[in-house]
Amino acid sequence: MNDEIRLYRKRIIPEECLLLDEDHILYADREIIITKWHTIRPKKTLHHGYSCYFMERGYKVSKFYDHENNLISWYCDIIEYEYNEKENSYVFTDLLVDVIVYPDGFVRVVDLDELADAARDHKITEEQMQHALRRTDKLLSVIYKGAFGKLQQYIEDAEAQDQDAGVSAYF
Repeated sequence: MNDEIRLYRKRIIPEECLLLDEDHILYADREIIITKWHTIRPKKTLHHGYSCYFMERGYKVSKFYDHENNLISWYCDIIEYEYNEKENSYVFTDLLVDVIVYPDGFVRVVDLDELADAARDHKITEEQMQHALRRTDKLLSVIYKGAFGKLQQYIEDAEAQDQDAGVSAYF
């Protein structure tokens, strides 16, 4: 099933929809999809990582690594998705708000200004804005209650299995 799934990342700002054909799906079921990837566009620090799409919860948790395989942060996108059964594809729309959890535990919420701009410019619906805010609130509750480790564990387990299979994190 995993090899047949096609993943797309849809952004509102800037507006784009990209096929994530270089991402490797490590696990997929009806509730989560776990991938490993390299950055689409080269960056100074960010090089590669792992992501877990929690589809029903409405967020994607990613583990970001630099060029030397050092952990940069855990990066959480607030998302919604559409599934096309005929094509066995998912389009994940980034709802702009992001939550970053640094290795020292510091938590930062970013891009609320983009959410406000998108709402003002009618690039998102009122329902999407409400979903973005409610999902951010739920994710922050998980983090502040000390339960973020449960979400991280999905990636940690997949990463360990991936490395046990002899595949480098740099693949």
